[in-house]
Amino acid sequence: MPLRRPVRRALLVLHVAVSVSWLGLTAGLCALGVAGFTASSAATAAAAYRAMGILTDLVVLPVALLSLAGGVALALGTHWGLARHRWVLTKFCLTVPAVALTVLVLRPGLARLAAAAAAGRPAPEPGLLVAPAVASALYLFLTAVSVLKPWGRTRRGGRPRGGTAGREGGAGTVGSPAGRKA
Repeated sequence: MPLRRPVRRALLVLHVAVSVSWLGLTAGLCALGVAGFTASSAATAAAAYRAMGILTDLVVLPVALLSLAGGVALALGTHWGLARHRWVLTKFCLTVPAVALTVLVLRPGLARLAAAAAAGRPAPEPGLLVAPAVASALYLFLTAVSVLKPWGRTRRGGRPRGGTAGREGGAGTVGSPAGRKA
């Protein structure tokens, strides 16, 4: 069911704001991870890891879920569809595991880090410290994909309708019969 224009626009603004916030939050997690890893005292490390856990539980996770939900709603409520364009499908197929990893790996791992640091034996898990950096790179990639919309349609998306000369395999493009020179 197509979304009405005001609803679609409001949802798009919300989705972009939330998604870019997710990118910024993971950059903040990177900074806290470095602070905890390089801390000279167990108390400082514990504070950094606790802050990472609180930030993840109270802000990152809700933002990640809102980003996923908003993206799915936009895909299903607009002409882009969830499986019509490769860029939309790519974003979906990368966002779902990112949210799952946040819930199933990052949250419990940060709780372990904070507990170990609070007990005076900070034992950083390199994977948990690298995860926010990798996530930041992923979200930056997803942002670029949203802006650039590369790769065209999927097989399920079918051929573009009239008026697309020069785009996505329409008449006059390289690779199409009309675009080849005799």
